Amino acid sequence: MSFDLVLFGGTGDLAWRKLMPALFQAFRHGTLPEGGRIIAVARDELSHEQYRSLIQSRFEGVDLAKRPTPDEFERFGALLHYLRMDLSQTQDYARLAAMLHERNAESVVMYVATAPSLFTNVCEQIAAVGLNGPHTRVVLEKPLGHDLRSNQAINDTLRRVLKEEQVFRIDHYLGKPSVQNLLAMRFGNALFEPLWRRETIANIQITIAEELGVETRGAFYDQTGALRDMVQNHALQLLCAIGMEPPINASANAIRDEKLKVLQSLKPWSTETIGQHVIRGQYVAGKTHGASVPGYLQEKGVAPGSTTETFVALRTEISNWRWAGVPFYIRTGKRLAGRDAHIVVNFRPVPHPIFRTSAGAANRLVINLQPKDGLELHLMAQGAAQQQVEPALSQVSLNLDFDQRFGTERVGAYERLLLDVIAGRLNLFVRSDEQEEAWRWVEPILQHWRNDALGPRPYTAGSWGPSAASAMIARDGYCWSEEV
Repeated sequence: MSFDLVLFGGTGDLAWRKLMPALFQAFRHGTLPEGGRIIAVARDELSHEQYRSLIQSRFEGVDLAKRPTPDEFERFGALLHYLRMDLSQTQDYARLAAMLHERNAESVVMYVATAPSLFTNVCEQIAAVGLNGPHTRVVLEKPLGHDLRSNQAINDTLRRVLKEEQVFRIDHYLGKPSVQNLLAMRFGNALFEPLWRRETIANIQITIAEELGVETRGAFYDQTGALRDMVQNHALQLLCAIGMEPPINASANAIRDEKLKVLQSLKPWSTETIGQHVIRGQYVAGKTHGASVPGYLQEKGVAPGSTTETFVALRTEISNWRWAGVPFYIRTGKRLAGRDAHIVVNFRPVPHPIFRTSAGAANRLVINLQPKDGLELHLMAQGAAQQQVEPALSQVSLNLDFDQRFGTERVGAYERLLLDVIAGRLNLFVRSDEQEEAWRWVEPILQHWRNDALGPRPYTAGSWGPSAASAMIARDGYCWSEEV
C-alpha cells in the first residue's frame, strides 16, 4: 500500500526522539508498507540530503540496539524528503499539495507534531488546499486544549474540515503492548471476567511514576501540570480499559463506546470531595540515586513562585452496577522514588479464613506497564515443610514477563500506532466525545485549584510524593502498592 506521511514539525524534539526511531524500527522489521514516502516539514532551509544527514546524526542518541547500520540508514534515508514551510502561509500548503499530487498515494497521513496552538490553523490550511479528502488521516499529539472549552474549540474546527474517522488523537500509552494486553487479558480469557466486579475486588490502583524532573520542558510543563499532562489522558484511558464493559466486538467504535460510558459514570466532584480525595504536590530539592537534584522552582523555565503541580493522587469511583463502591486510586508524579507504571487489582480477602495469614493478606493482580512489561498474580500458599497444627499461608506469585515470552515480536508504542494510522485502524486512538468527557471530569479540579490559596504540597525529590497521598488512601483502610 503506497502512503505519504507528512510530518509537521519534522526537525522538532518529538520527530527525532520518538517518531523517526519508530518508523525506522517498522522499516527494519519489514512492517512498514512498501511504496512509502516520509515528508518532513519545518521552517529550516534544508535540502533532502541535509535533512537525511540531520536525522542520521540524531540516531546516535538512541539505544544502541535501535540504531541503524550505515547500510540500513542508506535504505531508510531514501524514504525521507524535506519541504520548507511556513505553517501560516497558504501558498506553502499549495506547494505541499503539489508534491503530494505528484504520485497520489493510496493514503496520506498528516502528523501534526507542532505546538498545540497551531493545530487548528494547520487543519484549516490543509482543507483550504484540498488535502482533506477521504484518503487523508490527521494525527494530533496531546495536549488537545488546555481545558474543556479549548478542547471543544479544537474539535469544532476539526469537524468542519474532517470526518471523525479521519482524526487520530494519539495517546502513546494506548500503544504500549501491556496496555493492549489489558483488553486481551479481560476479554480473551474466561478466568478474569467473572471476578471483575465489586463483589470480589476491593480496590484498584493506577500508578504512573517518573524519576525525572521536568528537564528541558520547564516552560511547557509550567503551563500544563501533572493533571493535564498525565491524568486527563493517560491515567483515565487506563482506568477505562480496566473498568469498561465487554464491547460487542473488537471494532474501534464498539471499544470507544464502552470507554465513553466509563468516563460518563465517574463520580462527579464537589468542593468537599476534591478537598478530601484530590492531593496535589510539587517536588522540592532532594536526591535521586544518591545525586542531589533541584526542586521544581529551581528548574529552568519555571516561573518564580509557580503553583503548578508535579504530583497528583486522587480517589474516584465508577457509579454503575459492576463497580459501585469500589475505590479507584490514581497517582502520578515527577521526581518520585522510581520509574514505574503499573495497575494493581486488589481482591477482597476470603470471607471466612481457616488459615493463619499476615494481616490483610489477599490476592493481587499486578499489571506492569513500565519498565517491566507483564502480569503478576499473587496467591496464598502453604509451604511443604510446615508442621503446625494451624498451618500458616504465605504469598507466592505467578509471573509472566511479556518481553521474555514474546521477545522480538514486541513493538514499541509509537511504532504500533504509526502503523495503525497508515492502515486506518482507529482502535487505539481517542474519539472526540471521550476526550471532551475526560476534560469535563477534570474541569472542577482545575477550577478548585485556581481558587485555592494553599497551593501544592511540597514533597522531597526521590520520595513517593506528599504524605497526604498515603493518608488519603489510608482513610479507606488501604495503602499504596509499594507500602504493602
